[in-house]
Amino acid sequence: MQLHQLKYFVAVAEVRHFTQAADLVGITQPSLSKQIHALEDTLGAPLFERVRGNITLTAAGEVLLPLAKRILADVETATREVQELVGLRRGRVRLGATPSLATSLAPPVLRRFRDAHPTVDLRMEEGGSQDLVRDLLRGDLDLALIIMPAQGTDPGLRADPILTESLVVASVDPVPTATPGADLRITDLRDQPMVMFREGYDLRDATLQACRDAGFEPTLSVDGGEMDAVLSFVEAGLGIAVVPGMVVARRAGVRVTRLAPPGVRRTIAVARRRDAVPTHAGRELRRILLDYVHTATATAQLPPGVEPLP
Repeated sequence: MQLHQLKYFVAVAEVRHFTQAADLVGITQPSLSKQIHALEDTLGAPLFERVRGNITLTAAGEVLLPLAKRILADVETATREVQELVGLRRGRVRLGATPSLATSLAPPVLRRFRDAHPTVDLRMEEGGSQDLVRDLLRGDLDLALIIMPAQGTDPGLRADPILTESLVVASVDPVPTATPGADLRITDLRDQPMVMFREGYDLRDATLQACRDAGFEPTLSVDGGEMDAVLSFVEAGLGIAVVPGMVVARRAGVRVTRLAPPGVRRTIAVARRRDAVPTHAGRELRRILLDYVHTATATAQLPPGVEPLP
């Protein structure tokens, strides 16, 4: 069994088309088919069903696919690790972060890393926590700043909580409360039209759960936006949204209202794949991140609504 054969197998499994897979890996279709047949001969089992042009995985193929992806990801990690041993003069590190953290916590951390290691390739991915967890497990990220779900993280991850973050209500006009002059509570949002994030955003899950815990289902005026779109919809008067306070600091047209205690809080964690050996650059980025959190806490420079864990 050869690594290139596993690479070809994964390509076919992902696109379910031999010609397209051959284009992806940069070889001819006959050469790819020959290598797949050789892999099947080595394993003693067919990996694909080929019926009327449709390509599907056999039972053996289903078993091999996640193992092949992990092997290829670990080989890539090993290659980067060896390259990075020479004083971090080469290599890359891939960080993921939720939209609010990508615009608040990540920039000063990446600035410090770049100043210390200017020749290391920095790659940044912004997305919801569910998307980032998926990419960590696939080996597409080295580290990610995620929001810890209430039910716990995937067992394939190591997630270390570092901060808590308060959510606020973003609106154009004041949100009326049940008792005039009282602090805003989740129950006051019952009859308010709400702009909601798309599936995959932890903010969506947190908002829906908070409303359900308060005994109601929110009324959605717009459903399925990204962070910038949600805030723009709020600015346009389409409804309110529950968001991190740090993302509305520069939105002059948006009113921010804090929720009465206990409010809605989230735990921020730095996560990586549990079964993968961290690269040297990944370990260094994590160290710089934790150093920054410690320094920012000591000097009161954390973003608004973000607090260190005890």
